[in-house]
Amino acid sequence: MSFQTEFEFTLPMGYIDADGNVHKKGSMRLATAMDEIAPLRDMRVRTNQAYLVITLLSRVITRLGNLESITPQVIENLFAADLAYLQALYRTINEEGRTTIQVTCPDCGAQFAIDLADLGG
Repeated sequence: MSFQTEFEFTLPMGYIDADGNVHKKGSMRLATAMDEIAPLRDMRVRTNQAYLVITLLSRVITRLGNLESITPQVIENLFAADLAYLQALYRTINEEGRTTIQVTCPDCGAQFAIDLADLGG
């Protein structure tokens, strides 16, 4: 039985580094209990609960383009669309352990599966 713990993704917009390079492809691992507990000790999270997602994502994103490390500052500088995408991906893989979700077409009512990891393009 195989158990997937890391999930590939492509950001919709991409992170732009100081040199102007765009980083879109990356991977996110499943979160551990410590990944969710440790950020609560961070003063930035204590003073602003919204910062929790920043520190949490910086812990579980294992690769983004060819960046050497994924820091909270990298996550802070993502476009809002990319942050929303990563939050949805985090919830899906950690609540369900997969990136595929069932959706229903609003026009015809047909149901089909989409892979969130493919939505970034």
